[in-house]
Amino acid sequence: MKLITVRRLILVFFILFSSHLQSQQIVPLNEKKYIDSLQTIIETKSDTNSKATAYFLLSNHYRNIDSVASKRYLLAGKTSIKNSSLLSAKYFYYEGQYYLERNKDKAATAYQKAIKELSKLKTEEADYFQALSWYNYGVSQKNKEGYPFLVKIMLEKSIPLVEKYKESKNLGFLYSQLAIILTYNAEFQKAENYNNKALTILEKVAPSTSELFFAYLNMASNFCYQAKGDEAGKFIQKAEKLIQPFPSSSLNSSFYYGKTLHFITKQRNDEALIAINKGLIYAKKFNQNLLAQMFLFNKYDILKKQKKFVEAKNVLENILTEKTLIIDANNKKAVYKQLSGLAEEMGNPQEALKWEKNYSSLNDSLNSENIKLEINKLETKFNTAEKERKIAHLDAEKAQKELEINKKNQYLWILGLASVFLIMLIISIYLYNKKLEKQRKINIEQKLKEIQQKEQLKITKAILESEEKERERIAKDLHDGLGGMLTGIKINLSVWSVNYLQENNQEDFKKILNQLDDSVNELRHVARNLMPESLLNFGLETAINDLCEFYTRNDLEIDFQPININKNLSLSVQINIYRILQELLANAVKHAQAANILLQCSQSDENFMITIEDDGKGFDKNIEKTTKSMGLRNLRNRVDYLNGKMEINSDSDGTSINIELYTHAIS
Repeated sequence: MKLITVRRLILVFFILFSSHLQSQQIVPLNEKKYIDSLQTIIETKSDTNSKATAYFLLSNHYRNIDSVASKRYLLAGKTSIKNSSLLSAKYFYYEGQYYLERNKDKAATAYQKAIKELSKLKTEEADYFQALSWYNYGVSQKNKEGYPFLVKIMLEKSIPLVEKYKESKNLGFLYSQLAIILTYNAEFQKAENYNNKALTILEKVAPSTSELFFAYLNMASNFCYQAKGDEAGKFIQKAEKLIQPFPSSSLNSSFYYGKTLHFITKQRNDEALIAINKGLIYAKKFNQNLLAQMFLFNKYDILKKQKKFVEAKNVLENILTEKTLIIDANNKKAVYKQLSGLAEEMGNPQEALKWEKNYSSLNDSLNSENIKLEINKLETKFNTAEKERKIAHLDAEKAQKELEINKKNQYLWILGLASVFLIMLIISIYLYNKKLEKQRKINIEQKLKEIQQKEQLKITKAILESEEKERERIAKDLHDGLGGMLTGIKINLSVWSVNYLQENNQEDFKKILNQLDDSVNELRHVARNLMPESLLNFGLETAINDLCEFYTRNDLEIDFQPININKNLSLSVQINIYRILQELLANAVKHAQAANILLQCSQSDENFMITIEDDGKGFDKNIEKTTKSMGLRNLRNRVDYLNGKMEINSDSDGTSINIELYTHAIS
């Protein structure tokens, strides 16, 4: 009976392992104190690099809990970096962390950038982050390359970078992660060896850390999968002593998952269900969707063993509906197989056949893909070998011919050498003169280009300044002139109606006065649009906030996030930035059909950064070349005017525009 239970546990384990690896996130046991300390650094530290580090750590903490907050902290950290090559390199690592669960290709690109930059720095911290970047790069490629690739990355790239620092917490952590991978591949003895290495280090140098906590849980899991419940229980108890003082920590969900495996191994299913229900509370509280699904799959397995088929079926169907676990096709296939067997045991052959067909169809598809992959690998291997053979053959023929030529022409060697030297000298002189001429031409073209740019800037400046002056003049004329006249007309009409208008016509006359009121209000709105009073009176941040409130609708939410906007910016710069934002918001509201818009404006010394994202229908980035619309062209003119750069990313899931401006481009 015990052997059957362990086999079922291993079945559940192999269904889940491919997804669990990337979800494990190391945060301190005293999570609240940790978060509070980072917030304190942000609020009180004057050192911007310390703030950047705190922002990055907060981004990593919230990456699976609150994606909007995680992205906001990531960008704030990037903005805060001041002359630090290490922090600039670490930004790419944390960018990879942000994308790891969302877009593995983007995550892989970010990790590769981090590895490239960190390899230039020869410090222990740089080596550790390079090791982490290699490890997470392997995780991002796991579904494409398989576990052997990830093990190779760990043994050849990650661990060697930190092994030279001997007994460090970082080395203990990486040993523990390698042990997880080996456990997932049923290499239990090797996993135990690396877990022991990790524990030897961590119990000595990091006795009260989450790294040691997870090492205990990993060792317990390894024993569970070997049906060694008593040995597993010892390490569960050690993990419990570490986490017990922190009942509000998100790490409790991982603890209860380890406890669940232990109870299942010991065939204490009722206690396992209690542990599952407690773990689900933590997993749902901290948005640990994958871990929640893993709890549910274990719950299904227990309910099935207890012959509670209806409840077990409901759990499996919930897993299919939620979809987190079945993103991996192998997991989905396994769920189909379980549903088929469950329907058969419940005496429903028709439903069992339906799930079996789903299983077979997906299984055939996966087998077909695997065959194609193997064929491609064999073809690549054969083509490489064939090319190497041909190259070797050609090299041999070439060497033979050269030997024959040398033997026949030895007496011409000195003369030929002199001739070659003379020819090379002539060619060198010719190429040198040609290079000088080319450089002169480039210098002239560069000067002409600079002159053209300066002239274009003068023209643009003149146009924009004239445009703003004309806006200001029209706004003043509308507000003070025509607006005042209409107000005077309203007053005169009101006085006239009291003296001369008959009572039975009063109602119609009031409607006319109301229409006149609406016209005056619309006129003043147009005047404010031409030259917003809030910008002149209260500054850029207030004006942008008013602009966002103006565009907000019942079906549209605009989240404006200002960061360190300087109130001392010159008025001309503030006006140009305001016009840029006015154009961006107008385009998003008018064309995108979005429900949410995120607008972030931040300033760092002379640089002003704008990020606007929406969840609308997107647009063609080349639209300004294919239509006569002036919106994007005017936008680019104002960005160029401030020596800025603009990057547009748009697809069917929405639009993201990033703009960087130089506030000292104009006075």
